[in-house]
Amino acid sequence: MSYILQTNHLTKIIDGKELVTDVNIHVKKGEIYGFLGPNGAGKTTVMKMITNLWKPTKGTVELFGKTLETTSYEVLKRMGSIIEFPTFYEHMSGKDNLQLHCEYMGYYNKGSIDEVLEMLNLREAANKPVKSYSLGMKQRLGIARAILCKPELVVLDEPTNGLDPAGMKQLRDLFKMLCSEYGITLIISSHLLSEIESIADTIGVINHGKMMREISMKEISEMNTAYIELAVTDTKKAAYVLAEKMELNNFKIIDDSKIRIYEVNVTTQEISKELMFNGVEIISINKHTETLEDYFLKMTAEVGK
Repeated sequence: MSYILQTNHLTKIIDGKELVTDVNIHVKKGEIYGFLGPNGAGKTTVMKMITNLWKPTKGTVELFGKTLETTSYEVLKRMGSIIEFPTFYEHMSGKDNLQLHCEYMGYYNKGSIDEVLEMLNLREAANKPVKSYSLGMKQRLGIARAILCKPELVVLDEPTNGLDPAGMKQLRDLFKMLCSEYGITLIISSHLLSEIESIADTIGVINHGKMMREISMKEISEMNTAYIELAVTDTKKAAYVLAEKMELNNFKIIDDSKIRIYEVNVTTQEISKELMFNGVEIISINKHTETLEDYFLKMTAEVGK
């Protein structure tokens, strides 16, 4: 399979310290790739190498099938990005900053600036100096600049920083629209798992500078196990009822009060009825499904062992 973005054994060492080690990323054309990791995991370091801000100590970056070099100017024109916090000419208006970016990129489409200002809800602030913008407005202006020249690939480092829940929802919808309607590929880093879970097609998990795993959200959904968690006053008696009376065998006693039942063809109502009929006092009974957060925490816990 060919990838729009691929890194090969990417390693960065500064002052004798390995910030990231042997990182391999594979991003398919037209997808949203969620790059997940706790703060300090190495996400920004990798993104700086992808966007040619930092040179790898070892390994290579391939963009659009070509190895990234110091002089890969034409390749980089096909990409938009925000790395860490976006910076602007603070005394200039938001619109003028975008106009300057178009000049710099050699992109001349007069309607594009108004279009992205509308997309990012910045029309009213377009002619105000950027120094008057809030953190969230600057973040939105940075995203406007990243998508302004209709790039094929957009690299966004923690793009929801400084945004309130409504702003985050707006960006989620925007990212999905850019992918589905414009065919733009996005790689988005975040430690906000719920944000990535709702939009990503594929995730890559990085921790302590090492890539843990790449996996599609579809695969996570298929392998996540739904279970019923049961809290009772007497686990031994409850286990007896589950095994002997209900003939269930796929369950596990978690501690002195909790049992997890992994049977797919039994309901909470059936379990409650049988336990109460046999004199087992139920404290609580709930159905659970593992989320991306559960998967992420398991992955990052493994590397710390």
